[in-house]
Amino acid sequence: MGRPGHARILLMASVSTGLVSGLGFATNAGAAQDEETNVQNLPAVEVVAPQPTARRAPSRTVPARTAANSDKPKAGRIYVYPTSPGTGRGLDVDKVPSAINAVDANQIKRTGSLNVTDALRDNIAGVSISEVTGNPFQPNVEFRGFVASPVTGTPQGLAVYQNGVRINEAFSDAVNWDLIPTAAIRSATLVTNNPAFGLNALGGAINLQMKDGFTYQGAELDVMGGSFGRIQGSAQWGKQVDKNYGIYAALEGLHDNGFRNFSQSDVRRFYSDVGYKAGDSEFHVNMGVAKNDFGASATVPAELLNNYWGATYTTPQTSSNRVGYLNLTAKADATPTWTLEGTAHLRRYEQKIVDGNPTDVGECTADATLLCFGDGATPANGTNGLQLGNPFASGTILGEIDRSSIRSTTFGVSGQATNADQLLGHDNRFVIGTSYDASVTRYDATAEIGSMGENYLVSGSGLFLGPTGTIDTGFAGPVSLRTVNQYNGVYAMDTFNVTDALAITGGGRFNVARISLEDQLGTALNGDYTYSRFNPVIGGTYKITPGLTAYAGYSEANRVPTPLELGCADPNNPCLIAAFLVSDPPLKQVVSKTVEAGLRGTKELNIGTLGWKIGGFRATNYDDILAVPAPGRTGFGYFTNVGRTRRQGLEAEVNIKSPTLQFQASYTFVDARFLDALTLGSDSPFADADGNIQVLPGNQIPAIPRHRIKVGVDYAVTDEWKVGGNALFVSSQYLVGDESNQYSKLPSYTVFNLHTSYQVTKTVQLYGKIDNIFDNRYATYGQFFDTTALPNFANGGNNFNDPRSLSPARPRAFYAGARVTF
Repeated sequence: MGRPGHARILLMASVSTGLVSGLGFATNAGAAQDEETNVQNLPAVEVVAPQPTARRAPSRTVPARTAANSDKPKAGRIYVYPTSPGTGRGLDVDKVPSAINAVDANQIKRTGSLNVTDALRDNIAGVSISEVTGNPFQPNVEFRGFVASPVTGTPQGLAVYQNGVRINEAFSDAVNWDLIPTAAIRSATLVTNNPAFGLNALGGAINLQMKDGFTYQGAELDVMGGSFGRIQGSAQWGKQVDKNYGIYAALEGLHDNGFRNFSQSDVRRFYSDVGYKAGDSEFHVNMGVAKNDFGASATVPAELLNNYWGATYTTPQTSSNRVGYLNLTAKADATPTWTLEGTAHLRRYEQKIVDGNPTDVGECTADATLLCFGDGATPANGTNGLQLGNPFASGTILGEIDRSSIRSTTFGVSGQATNADQLLGHDNRFVIGTSYDASVTRYDATAEIGSMGENYLVSGSGLFLGPTGTIDTGFAGPVSLRTVNQYNGVYAMDTFNVTDALAITGGGRFNVARISLEDQLGTALNGDYTYSRFNPVIGGTYKITPGLTAYAGYSEANRVPTPLELGCADPNNPCLIAAFLVSDPPLKQVVSKTVEAGLRGTKELNIGTLGWKIGGFRATNYDDILAVPAPGRTGFGYFTNVGRTRRQGLEAEVNIKSPTLQFQASYTFVDARFLDALTLGSDSPFADADGNIQVLPGNQIPAIPRHRIKVGVDYAVTDEWKVGGNALFVSSQYLVGDESNQYSKLPSYTVFNLHTSYQVTKTVQLYGKIDNIFDNRYATYGQFFDTTALPNFANGGNNFNDPRSLSPARPRAFYAGARVTF
């Protein structure tokens, strides 16, 4: 929204179901400013107060507005929340039968980060981040025990949308957070208990709405630098031309050497939007490109970290991401009560990964001049089908450089209609929509044998593995696969005001997915799979008092197996996950059934506006999919259905906002467990002679901490100088591979951060921050690894004794920057 006026204005818009009032500042019109709203962090919608005369049909901007929600927010402003993937204004928060979780542009800015995930972690109670890749720009985002990860092969449980377009990548449903233009984000909402967001929304959907020339005017330059060679900058500019046209553009760049060996990062992103408005109609064309390169994409044996916190294990470990996309959106009022909107999008995504690993290839027992697989007898063939000769000196430790590439082109269209006519004399909001997405992916992988140095760097030899007759000995030959995904969805949602205080929501979505696999080198991977399901939702809200609302809801959601999972689902023929596919047994789709309920409210105090919420949830997954490692083969594994799992817990938050003080504290409890008995392969020290562990009903799911506590405070010492800080506590968690819960947990950790800013002039701001001020050394993720695959060169070449491989967190870091607005 625009920033009229020249005085500093505090806007306190008390939201009847909200957690705390809005807090907004306006400065001179020439300086670009992002609007800071309430803890829902949703852009306010300007509305016209209803006439006190005869009853009339509600307008498009105020669906389901009744006496119960007409506590008349100051200046005629209400707050709305997305209930579908479209870019429309959503539903009045009073009527949303689920938790309210969101972040606004100012909260993103305050992190001083070009990662939107940092703002999600700091401001949404149930979100935690783990750097599984060892790189801060490619984190796992976990919410309620469900994950959105950039790591190919991670079972995904969160859907992510950007301007109404689903951006989970086609081949593996991975989410590449580094490709999202962070400076251009207007708001990020985490929607729960809602199947309208389609596939993968098991734990919820993260809905990103981007800026445009109508919502952001002015210009801003932001430059920051600091520890580990970090230098970053962003520029954004928006302008409304006349009353009809809006233009917006954002450019971001970053270089970071990283604190680990070989862990440099380079991020380059551009985003732009051109919009046109005419009356109640609005049209936008937006596009974006990104070109990012990263190093250090793996965990590290704990024994190496004990010697040096920046250690790496088996390099090279690099990834390169490229994306280009074009989106068209349109919205218009067909009648005073019907709003139509539609989108069309085209996306091109490319990823290249170079991954150094241990190998099962070595000299043959009978003839040391030839190469064989681990048993010493099975020939290791080259790409010509002939057995490879052994060019390496006797005693050379061999490794493998696995290279893979993904090239995906996705096209999609969607349409949605919203109606605000009364039903049976009561206010009502009805939404119906449909979407179609089609993706074509080409996946290729090769394996090159090389020598392993004492720094765990694999040097290639030019010898590439080809097909071998015995897959289960550790096959890692070339793969070339073409996949086609077709996802269709139809959804409908209706919110009916039974009384002024009570609103009921019901609806559902029907999903149909078809996945085709076409092996380009043979027939082993060929397959054609179709999945379909209807997912219902029902819920309600009740306004107990003007400042207190109760909500409850039940919904179902599903995700279908990805092409990657379908191509690596045979326990008898494990593959190098995220690199090599070997066979394609079918997998069942995952179905999640969720119930949640809670209370939220606000109260005006002398020190500011108090907001709070508390809620509970339970999600049960049926036919859950898990990546299972193959014992004794580093990196090898397969995907399988593991029966039922359950995630349940409690989320509580309290905050205070005033012109000088902003305070937030939250606590989250997540209990995630297996509900069925399983036998899984594992590198756990407690595995049996066959390398298996026995999982019992009630065992906790690894990598999901049970307790999270967050505290943050910002204080205006003067009008120009602000100081603040935040603290994060994450409890212990089981290591991946310890599904039987027999090994000691990954320790809990607490990290403290400080930040400050000084407004030198109306347009110039200096700021700084210290992350991890006590230089705590902790790991955010851990798993087991094969301790016999390679020697511990840091310990004289002896075997590793500690089976843990960890993702180390960044040590203490100092950053300073300047921000200029025009």
